[in-house]
Amino acid sequence: MQKLISKIRLFVIVALLAGMNACKQTDLKSGDSLVNEFIAVNMDYWYYWRDKIPAGALDNKTLAPETFFNSLLYTFDKTARPDGDRFSRFLENAGETEASLSGESKTTGARLALYNSNGTIAGFVMYVFPGSPAAKAGIKRGDIFAKITVDGQLATTENYAQLFTTGTNYVFTAGRYENKAFVAATQTKAVVAQALQEDPMLLDTVYTKGTKKIGYLVYNRFYSKPNNSDQPLYDQKMAAIFGKYKAAGINEFILDLRYNGGGYTSTARTLASFIGKGVTDKTIFSKDEYNAKATPELVKNQGKDFNVNYFQPKSENIGGNLQRVYVLVSSRTASASELVINGLKPFLDVFLIGDVTVGKNVGSILIKDPKNRFPQGMMPIVIKVFNSAGQSEYTAGFTPNVTVKEDISQPFYAFGDLREPLLSEAYFQITGSRNARRGISGPLDSDRLRIAPSWIETEMISDKPLLK
Repeated sequence: MQKLISKIRLFVIVALLAGMNACKQTDLKSGDSLVNEFIAVNMDYWYYWRDKIPAGALDNKTLAPETFFNSLLYTFDKTARPDGDRFSRFLENAGETEASLSGESKTTGARLALYNSNGTIAGFVMYVFPGSPAAKAGIKRGDIFAKITVDGQLATTENYAQLFTTGTNYVFTAGRYENKAFVAATQTKAVVAQALQEDPMLLDTVYTKGTKKIGYLVYNRFYSKPNNSDQPLYDQKMAAIFGKYKAAGINEFILDLRYNGGGYTSTARTLASFIGKGVTDKTIFSKDEYNAKATPELVKNQGKDFNVNYFQPKSENIGGNLQRVYVLVSSRTASASELVINGLKPFLDVFLIGDVTVGKNVGSILIKDPKNRFPQGMMPIVIKVFNSAGQSEYTAGFTPNVTVKEDISQPFYAFGDLREPLLSEAYFQITGSRNARRGISGPLDSDRLRIAPSWIETEMISDKPLLK
């Protein structure tokens, strides 16, 4: 059997390409039979719900590849299949997807939350990559754009997926949200997208209030190194940050995962290893459950603990000084972020502030043709993840201890500003002092217009070598 170095991610898979359905291939084309055989072989081996693939579906290879792939899924249905698959994904270009999962993409550097404004795409700036074209254009967190034009085309609910994937020249029209609608202003900003690598650690700092020394880290993606790099530069940076926290003697810690949709499970384990209380390299962080066909061969080739993930020994670990970790979360917090939350729960109190998380306790592997005969690939769900206490049932998401929502109709503050609502609430929980009015906890009118984040934003990947 071939060795396949697989990368498993927990991702929120959302239909970013829904507006492109009319362009999808429906007929079998030359070369598709090879792709379909690749799909059938791998789904029959790896797919977590292999025993629930519809009878005869694996033999129906006359369909177009994406249609064939989707026909094999144990698709989620709230009533009929509440335990079903929400996240498996067919890939038109596996190489491009693999780069995006490591933080490299063509972008302006402004990460946007998108809204449907009467068919036109409006956007709210969650954060901006330092030094990016967007940053140089003066775009900042909290900015609202009532219209976005890409290469001369207005972004709409019908075309935005394609425009934001391939477009280069962006024009953002400033705006505001008031009276339940986006209102355009006259100011515009032109930005040219380019290939950028995102540093997942946006901000780290320490606050002091009396005897309280509070570490704060904004962490937006889980990967250890830049795309196409052999050096774990981001793991090294993370170690340096926690080394500073330990040297400063922090005794409280706030981890900001509100915009973190996932990444590599190995990096999730690394992050947790800096935080876990009383953990060693003999302490279980998580366990992976595979299907009944793959498991025996994996045991045979890798040993009975092939699916056990242990904490890593870290001299910079701050857990000894902590009784609790405060995690800032939102409806974009998913997958590897939820793995960290679940994995830490047996070892210290995990206090959540924000909104209900996505609820993704399963993981994918990115599978592509090792001979590069075709660009397509897939990310089928292959594992369900558990913490050391055997807990995994959070498909409805983690409910915060204190609900605080980001309201785009209110002023926004930079990360690290103690007036920022989620951070302000965590600071209050620790010190008893408020630096701003308490954030909004009830339903937001703008939520009805919000477009779900793209699936590429929300993943969790395990980079163990697997056999197939």
